[in-house]
Amino acid sequence: MELQNRQDFEALLLRILTPLEGLYSPEGALLQLGDTGVSYPRRTVGMEGFSRPLWGLAPYWMGGGKAEHFAEIYRRGLAAGTDPAGPEYWGDPGDYDQLFVEMAAIGCAMLEVPQIVWDPLSRQAKENLARWLDTINHHELPHCNWLFFRVLVNLALDSVGMPCDLALMERDLNEVDSWYVGDGWYTDGTPDVKPQRDYYIPWALQYYGVLYSVFAAQRDPARAETFRQRALAFGKEFAYWFDKNGAALPYGRSLGYRFGQCAFYSACVFAGLEPLPLPEMKGIIVRNLQWWCARPIFDRDGVLTIGYGYPQLYMSEKYNSPGSPYWGMKTFLVMALPENHPFWTAPAAPLPELPALYAMKSADLLFQRLPDGQVNAYAPAEVEQNEHGQFSEKYGKFVYNTRFGFSASRSYVQLEQAAPDSMLAFVIDGYVFIRRHSEHFQLWGERLISQWSPFAGITVVTELVPQGMGHLRRHTVRSRIACTAYDCGFAVPKFCAGFAASAEGARAEAHNGELGCLVTGQQGGTGVVLDAWPNTSLYNPNTVIPAVRYDIPEGEVTLATKVESACK
Repeated sequence: MELQNRQDFEALLLRILTPLEGLYSPEGALLQLGDTGVSYPRRTVGMEGFSRPLWGLAPYWMGGGKAEHFAEIYRRGLAAGTDPAGPEYWGDPGDYDQLFVEMAAIGCAMLEVPQIVWDPLSRQAKENLARWLDTINHHELPHCNWLFFRVLVNLALDSVGMPCDLALMERDLNEVDSWYVGDGWYTDGTPDVKPQRDYYIPWALQYYGVLYSVFAAQRDPARAETFRQRALAFGKEFAYWFDKNGAALPYGRSLGYRFGQCAFYSACVFAGLEPLPLPEMKGIIVRNLQWWCARPIFDRDGVLTIGYGYPQLYMSEKYNSPGSPYWGMKTFLVMALPENHPFWTAPAAPLPELPALYAMKSADLLFQRLPDGQVNAYAPAEVEQNEHGQFSEKYGKFVYNTRFGFSASRSYVQLEQAAPDSMLAFVIDGYVFIRRHSEHFQLWGERLISQWSPFAGITVVTELVPQGMGHLRRHTVRSRIACTAYDCGFAVPKFCAGFAASAEGARAEAHNGELGCLVTGQQGGTGVVLDAWPNTSLYNPNTVIPAVRYDIPEGEVTLATKVESACK
């Protein structure tokens, strides 16, 4: 798929959104795209479906795009959804309501294209919309990236002369500032509660901070400049998360937003920021969009599915509804650029030259870039304890890789169902136990060390040492019970050209025509190939996992396993 000029991006945007046109409710306020469940009511699901396409449509209109049919739908929908006497009223939000999340897209649309989504509304519709948006100022919100939703809504209300709470906005911004940890990185909330650094920093905290720096440049120049400087610092490091083939690192929660992974760089281009040269940022955006469009992420009607590399519910969070994936439309912020902007004629340049190893200390991640362009990220299993689902898989793997992805378990009652790729999995009485979080960890030079416990009476100290085309794992295991452990490599797709797998002695290997993984016990062990259950891998619905099986005695034992990958 060619993605070079404005027309190419416009064609992709409309390809994604056109299948939705006939699916809106009669008054336009609701968009129901599927029947799977989520943690909020059906009416809210429909409102979420309505709001999220605005992340792409509003910039498209801002840049001169037409899409008049959508404009008419959204004007009717904004009026109907906020009319308390109407049949499609979105409802009165309560504390911690998902509706507050969806208000942000409406607020940004009001800031970007008031002439389309605000000015044409009747006086009564304007009052209803403003009253409904203002409810965000009168309820409790989670103290995380949600605070920026309130910031954006208050900026929007103020921009059109409607009642708002600028003092509360200031308090929210001060709290967000308290989460800053350096090098452009934040935590998504209080660090001691939500310590992990994941995509919520680039596609939420940094993205909204850059938007604020544009929309509030005149009213709050000092804070706007702070956000811009932090974005410049962050953008230099975030390039490490991308493979030269366009894939972004699959790591952390909310991966169902897919091509939202590169939205931060779209925000930088929109704001005139260059943490990287413009052609390099364009290259990241173009290759990431192309990588995603080569995968079966749409259903037969052209609607985005829940999943990652294909439709897959096992990896989803409880807040992923059928409309949730359209949060990825944030990447189309570049559509707001005028036709003569240099972005449209700049080449999609390769990634900048990056070192083979890089300790990203403010994110607590160790990055390894292999000669063929694939990326390994060594993770400490630093994670909040209030889990959203599958947190062990999303944060607790030893290594996350851009070519293999990772697996999300179906259960912990069988090794093949657990699919514990890139983990040391203990099997005790038929149950599988893995690293859920680290009690202590240290990013020490060119290695990562963590202490963790998979089960009461077992403590493990794991040292990860990048080397060659992979890494060495050293595990010091202290156990009060005898059991079995499997040190697992990456999940390799099967049922494809060139597939073969084998195990002999202390080694196990699997490969196909595109990539392969070799796992070798350095001090004994027995090679095995695990036949993972279908639909566990984020990348491919059918995989095997090469591993080394170890007998764990009572007392202390040291295990050493080498894991190597190869890609063509």
